[in-house]
Amino acid sequence: MIRRRDTLALAASAAAALPASARASQAHGKPPLRVLRYAFPIAESGFDPAQISDTYSRTVTAHIFEALYGYDHLARPAKIVPLVADGMPEVSEDFRTWTFKLQPGIHFADDPAFKGQKREVTAADFVFAIKRYADPAVKSPLWASVENWKVLGLNGLRKEALDRKAAFNYDQPIQGLRALGRHTLQVMVEAPMPRFLENMAVSDLFGAVAREVTQFYGDKIAEHPVGTGPFRLGQWRRSSLIVLERNPAYRERLWACEPAAGDAEGQAIAERLRGKKLPLLDRVEISIIEEAQPRWLSFLNKQHDYIDRLPNDFIEVAMPARRVAPNLAKQGVRGVVTLMSDVTFTYFNMTDPVVGGMAPHQVALRRAIGLGVDVDREIRLLRRGMAIPAQSPVMPHLTGYDTSFKSEMSEYNPPRAKALLDMHGYIDKNGDGWRESPDGKPLILEISTQPDGQSRQQNELWKKNMDALRLRMVFKTAKWPENLKAGRAGKLQMWALASGASGGDGQGMITRYFGPQAGNQNIARFKHPAMDAIHEKMTVLPDGPERLALFQQAKKLAVAYMPYKLHSHRLVADLMHPEVHGIRRPLFWNEWWHFVDVEPVPFA
Repeated sequence: MIRRRDTLALAASAAAALPASARASQAHGKPPLRVLRYAFPIAESGFDPAQISDTYSRTVTAHIFEALYGYDHLARPAKIVPLVADGMPEVSEDFRTWTFKLQPGIHFADDPAFKGQKREVTAADFVFAIKRYADPAVKSPLWASVENWKVLGLNGLRKEALDRKAAFNYDQPIQGLRALGRHTLQVMVEAPMPRFLENMAVSDLFGAVAREVTQFYGDKIAEHPVGTGPFRLGQWRRSSLIVLERNPAYRERLWACEPAAGDAEGQAIAERLRGKKLPLLDRVEISIIEEAQPRWLSFLNKQHDYIDRLPNDFIEVAMPARRVAPNLAKQGVRGVVTLMSDVTFTYFNMTDPVVGGMAPHQVALRRAIGLGVDVDREIRLLRRGMAIPAQSPVMPHLTGYDTSFKSEMSEYNPPRAKALLDMHGYIDKNGDGWRESPDGKPLILEISTQPDGQSRQQNELWKKNMDALRLRMVFKTAKWPENLKAGRAGKLQMWALASGASGGDGQGMITRYFGPQAGNQNIARFKHPAMDAIHEKMTVLPDGPERLALFQQAKKLAVAYMPYKLHSHRLVADLMHPEVHGIRRPLFWNEWWHFVDVEPVPFA
């Protein structure tokens, strides 16, 4: 892991250094390599799609593996396009049977597992990849999501392995997941899924996987990803450096993104890059730099070509009023601010005796806490203005998001909060200055947190807000993975998180209120018959006015019972040096490196 003092030393000695690979290439008279260099603020966990859930690992796997479909790099609104698939799928009228044709002649990257032979991707590779999520031995954190597809026979196959305590039978045919030939895949689900196509457009998770590769590498599979994508893993120093190299076996594929007619920036990108062979880059070099200042210095000193999610501490220096600072603009630095398809929130454990429950006084406590949170102040101080208040669970850019929908989620109203608490018996009964529960027991709000600077700032805001309501709050500090484990087990009372979209439909966040997902996506363990009915109906309905009306109902229930206090939708700023072309931040997908070009810096 690169520490601050190491990065500062590098910055002092290499203000405008070329990557070593580019220098070596030029020194030997070869064309310089086109290399994109930047940093992740959080370390990766591995590169086996079935065993990862973190954004940073998934950003890497999205460029090694390929799903049947992807998203147009420039199109806004988002547009799904064929990737490995040969055209769009054939779909039954009831949206329960999906048949996909694969392009013939697409091959996996060369690897020792193939024993010197070219290995074409087939429909069986997608069958195998999906089945891996159901294999208990894989212990996939994404199984709950795949289980929710309700593929005919898949859950039964998993249950058989669990009941018999036997190896998962990959060779057992099931009705819902079949290769109807070398290049035809069919998926059948129990209930209508009009938006199932979105699941087949997630390359970082649902790309083709060759069975012989998993057998060859065994428990080291996370270190040896082999896919059909534009890059392959060239070097990996865990939690320090990730290098992806151009896949020399990648098929003939040209840059062909299509921006909207009125998208001037997108049209300029397309004019420059259209028709070029993908990937445009030879290498992508990712450092892991946790601290914000050395990451920022690495960009300033041109050790990195691009800074992803400019740390909020440097927003006012780099992009005051969301425009590139004049000193940087003179150097040709460009900046883009994007409203993300995400939401920050604090969840209440609905099984907790203090903040949980559905009795009127318990609901009143959560709503009072929500009204006492100064979201605008949080956005100004903690996020440096880089967010907008959240009104509902549905995120920007997704189906169901409505800019005209307003709610008390964004309302800061301490007098109303105090009145709610007084009305429902949360008063100071013993004269110590703090409110007690209606039954007279001590009332202590316990929020879980992490030992980092941003969490500490957020804790200060929480304490200030709750002190004003005379609600005693304590903070329980642990590492993020420990909190996640405890949260899924229902052992935390309150915890602040963020959620990002993985597709263009807004139902994903509504799933956090769906009873059967308690302990998984529904980390608050909220259960309400009306919300469950809405979720089930939304799942099977095609897009249209009836489904949009259900979104409105779900939003109102979310506000009324408040198992989650929604805070904000974040804005992110990205900066790039003038040699970088074609970057446009994805809305909810992770693949983009192969669409970007970086001009080599002349060798001196």
